[in-house]
Amino acid sequence: MKFIQSVVTCAALIVASAAFSQTNINLGAVNADPNAPVEITADNLSIDQTSGEAVFAGNVVLGQGDLRLSAGQVQVIYNDASGDISRLSASGGVTLVTASEAAESATAEYNLDAGTLLMSGDVLLTQGASAISADRMNIDLSTGAARMEGRVRTIFNQGGN
Repeated sequence: MKFIQSVVTCAALIVASAAFSQTNINLGAVNADPNAPVEITADNLSIDQTSGEAVFAGNVVLGQGDLRLSAGQVQVIYNDASGDISRLSASGGVTLVTASEAAESATAEYNLDAGTLLMSGDVLLTQGASAISADRMNIDLSTGAARMEGRVRTIFNQGGN
């Protein structure tokens, strides 16, 4: 009997250790089209004509399709060849909201060319009554698949009690 308990305990620890290092989740409600218009509102906008850099600061809210992102500051990086927005770098406390999920982090890098969003620094994702936290979350916006990495912690509420 002790042997069976030991095997079960070891198996549980192996499964738990994998869950703490990384996990895959699906953000089915995130359907951001990298070709859709990007709307940004902020208290201030600074533009450097020499570098072509634009920095939105103060109560920044970014919208693209079903994706809403708010932050203290967002730097816009343009594609040299096309002049289109290539990446958005958000900092100062970032919040991502969709119809059914919300995520918070210290910073976020939205790569429109690759269709990815990387949130870093104390990431907290809530889906209904469940929550998951990690150091980083990388989202593929075309599929809604997300990968949580770095000391992942989950709380799953299955309904009922």
